[in-house]
Amino acid sequence: MKFSETLKYDAAGLIPAVLQDADNGQVLMVAYMNAEAVDRTLETGLVTYWSRSRRQFWVKGETSGHYQHLVELRTDCDNDCLLIRARQEGVACHEGYRSCFFRAVVDGELQVVERQ
Repeated sequence: MKFSETLKYDAAGLIPAVLQDADNGQVLMVAYMNAEAVDRTLETGLVTYWSRSRRQFWVKGETSGHYQHLVELRTDCDNDCLLIRARQEGVACHEGYRSCFFRAVVDGELQVVERQ
């Protein structure tokens, strides 16, 4: 049995994947994968996701050059969420930030807390 077959996917056949910088532990982004995206990631070493909006696979970095190189793939205790530890080339966020989590609630308001 392949690893991807042991995972628990939602009704749409997807599983959330949290991307973490393998060197410093920073959470860079969250996306979704289906079984084939998991298989492709493990086979190629390049993190591959399923785009819910475009309904197609995307290798992070194939258009931007900001690739994510797989270091380790973990699953949570329920097998329904993935933690991907990777080496990030450049930025992870499409808005130009290192992490998609560049904003925080400060004094009740959302503010940018990370520089581009």
